[in-house]
Amino acid sequence: MMAGLEKLPALLAAGDWAAAEAVLKRAARARGAGAAIFYNLGKVYLEQGRAAPAMTWLARATGADPTHARAWFELGRAALLAEDFASAERGFDRALALVPGDMDARRNLGRVLLRRGGFTRARAIWAPLAGEPEADAALYHAAAEAGDAEAADLLAALLARPEARALALKTLVQTAKGTLPLQLP
Repeated sequence: MMAGLEKLPALLAAGDWAAAEAVLKRAARARGAGAAIFYNLGKVYLEQGRAAPAMTWLARATGADPTHARAWFELGRAALLAEDFASAERGFDRALALVPGDMDARRNLGRVLLRRGGFTRARAIWAPLAGEPEADAALYHAAAEAGDAEAADLLAALLARPEARALALKTLVQTAKGTLPLQLP
């Protein structure tokens, strides 16, 4: 184990981000440092709310190991923090491609696609989650923005579920091309 890394688990468990950052920065400068060190340093920066250095180190982690799905996912999270939605989309997209069953990556990718106006792709990403209130709201949002005739049916189905009404109304407000029903079911 690289010098000082034996202290890392305790520092992370204690949330001592400054000390963990110092240990990981030393390890990152050492010969043989790789994706795991870069990933952990990026995560420490994320825990501190520091998007720019988090993105730098997470990008180094994905560069060192392009199959590091968690690094891609966290790169997406860091990009969201930085409001870099194009990079967030790339990060979540790559994470989902590497681990198709990663529902967190799927949801985050779907959210970013809606935000960026990628309605056709958003529908494809959200479709496997149909039946979940957030997914159904996203599917309505994407259909309404794309001008698809099925948007009205999707909205009616969402509004018919009492537990989903608040989410449906929130989605209506966020949807530029949606329509507000005069009467709720």
